[in-house]
Amino acid sequence: MASSFKPELVEMPIGHWIGDRLIIDSSGIELQRPSDGINYASCPLGGPEIVDQAVSTAKAALKTSGWGMRRPRERTEVMHRWADLIVAEGEKIGQLESISSSRPIAQSVSIDVAVTAEQIRFFAEMADKEGGDVVPTDGNHLGMILSEPYGVVGAITPWNVPVSMAGWKMAPALAAGNAIVLKPSELTPFSTIYIAQLAIKAGIPAGIVNVVLGDGMTTGASLIAHSDIAKVSFTGSTLAGGAIMKKIASTQIKPMTLELGGKSPQIVFPSADLKVAARCIAGSIMLNAGQTCVAGTRLIIDQRVSGEFMGLLAAAMTSYHAGPTWDATSNYSPVISAHQIARIETIVDAAVSEGAEAIIGGKRMDRDGYFYEPTILSGVEKDSPALVEEIFGPVITVQTFGDEEEAFELSDHPTYGLAAGVFSKDLSQAMRAVKRVEAGTVWVNRYGRSRDHILPTGGYKASGIGKELGKEAYKSNRRLKSVLIEI
Repeated sequence: MASSFKPELVEMPIGHWIGDRLIIDSSGIELQRPSDGINYASCPLGGPEIVDQAVSTAKAALKTSGWGMRRPRERTEVMHRWADLIVAEGEKIGQLESISSSRPIAQSVSIDVAVTAEQIRFFAEMADKEGGDVVPTDGNHLGMILSEPYGVVGAITPWNVPVSMAGWKMAPALAAGNAIVLKPSELTPFSTIYIAQLAIKAGIPAGIVNVVLGDGMTTGASLIAHSDIAKVSFTGSTLAGGAIMKKIASTQIKPMTLELGGKSPQIVFPSADLKVAARCIAGSIMLNAGQTCVAGTRLIIDQRVSGEFMGLLAAAMTSYHAGPTWDATSNYSPVISAHQIARIETIVDAAVSEGAEAIIGGKRMDRDGYFYEPTILSGVEKDSPALVEEIFGPVITVQTFGDEEEAFELSDHPTYGLAAGVFSKDLSQAMRAVKRVEAGTVWVNRYGRSRDHILPTGGYKASGIGKELGKEAYKSNRRLKSVLIEI
């Protein structure tokens, strides 16, 4: 159970983690705590030299340690020890996470830390269970498909759930026999540094896990363009993902996995259990104050039940308790930064000025930090940024439909296709919706991931390329070699 703490007493691991040591660097980007806006630390700004040092260290470590060539069960066992240490150090990780990010300490420990450990265990068990094939060929030949690690994987993670996102990248890459150089967001770097330190304590060879700190323009660009990075994995905005694709295309062609933005619809049919739907939809938009790529930000509801449902949804969304992320009783997050809350204000204010109605919320909370009121917008113009852009805040729009086909038409987004929710007790209707909605993940009568890591995640359209989690994530960290032997 997470407990409250004093953030000023927590020591931050400020520096780059390369090999088996923290390279101290306290100059760089000034950071503010989202809960109160107070400066608390600075994030180093790693340039090409520090990136090259990390990549060179990773490449050398693969050669000297034989990590990718070890008996796969050895990788499994050491990664299980790593997961054990993450659980044991959950309180410390949660403190680091909640100071810099928008994640309340109770959620950081009970959800993020626990899920990260589970992800590591899941991929650890794949190390000795996924391999190549002997394939049928001409009788005078032996045909094989070999599966091999890439080498050094470059990964970039976002600020919204830092430790969990680090697990998404590190676990499949390491289980598959690669080394990794990871750049966390410059806004939330410290929990990632700490779990990298725990990897070494668990027995993962020094240099196989490296973390470089800095921004996207300098550090991230240097990482993805490095000639010894064999594969890139990125989670973040569609705009940044497009820039990464362009950078890779102009420097050195290499495979990439991109998990990008979303503007996910939630369709409520009249047969749905409205109380269940209201609870799920409120949870999807209130989790991390709407700062998740899969946040269900577009409610599409049958006009016959919209009046009753709005009351249920408003009550559910306003039941959350806002407070500093280090307060164990808080379950509602601040927005990550002054810049981000200003963007939310601009989008919502523009929608209201164009005729939209804020059923609840619509403004910044009157308290320290970057807290925005839970907001429901109705009557939003179809081309309004509130309806078409990824807001990354606790804002949900409402549209009504008269029949099933209209619901499906409203659900389609011209840009995004990451996730969707469907609420209906009619199984046939639900299955029609599952097949009709263009999204990489569809939840029915629930919203949000479970802890079934076998289910991959990734979007359609501009919501991404490739998959995270599941067997697909492991396989995307291995490359295939065809072999034909004359007998």
